[in-house]
Amino acid sequence: MGAAAQAPTREATLTLLLRHGEISAADLANELGISVQAMRRHLRTLEEAGLVEASPLAAGPGRPSNQWRLTQRGHQHFPDGSDTFALSLLESMTTSLPPETLATLLSRQAQEKAHQYRHQLGDGPLEERIRRLVNLRSHEGYVSEMVPAESGVGWCINEFHCSVQRIAEEFPALCDQELQLIRMTFPDCHVERVHWRLESGHSCGFQISPFSTTSKESKPGSSP
Repeated sequence: MGAAAQAPTREATLTLLLRHGEISAADLANELGISVQAMRRHLRTLEEAGLVEASPLAAGPGRPSNQWRLTQRGHQHFPDGSDTFALSLLESMTTSLPPETLATLLSRQAQEKAHQYRHQLGDGPLEERIRRLVNLRSHEGYVSEMVPAESGVGWCINEFHCSVQRIAEEFPALCDQELQLIRMTFPDCHVERVHWRLESGHSCGFQISPFSTTSKESKPGSSP
C-alpha cells in the first residue's frame, strides 16, 4: 500500500484509538473495512513511531489478543489548543497589567520551576545534574542534548524543539525567562545563551560552566 493510501488509514486508526481508549486490531479492521493483516501492519508501523502500544488480553483458549492504545506521544499527535489559550491569556495580561507586574509573574514562575528542577536534579556532580535536566527537558518536549562546551570548560545544552515556540514568537520575554530559569537551576554556575532559535539557527543553546574551573568536574568526561 502506498504512502498516499496509508495516510488516511493512519489518521483514522489514531482517531479510533482516541475514541475507544483500547481496542483490538480485529475491531479496528472491522470499523475501517480492511483486513486484520493490513491493520496489524499499520499498528506495527505506528508502534515503531512510538504512537501506539499493545498489551495482551487473554480471551479464552489460544493465543492472547492484543489490545491497542495510544501512547503519550500518540495523544500529543492531536492538537489540544493550549498554545491558543496561552497566547490569548498573555495578550489579555499584557493589555490589562503594568509591564512590571507581568515581569514579576513570569519571574515567579521561573523561580518555582527552578525550585522543582533543583529538587529533581539533586546534589550530584555538575555533569550528572545537567544530564538529568536534559532528560527532564526532553520529556517536556524540548528534544534536548548535552555536549561538551566548545571552550572546553563546562557543557552546552542544545534544544532542537521548543514546546512553547509559538508563544515565544509573540512574547520573546519568555525566552529571557528560560535563560533565568536555567541560571536559577544551576546557581553554582555561569550560564549563557549561546544560540537562539528566534534569532538564527535551528536550536536554542545554553552553556553551563562551573564558577570554579579548577575542579575536576569542570572538564567534560572527567570522573567526579
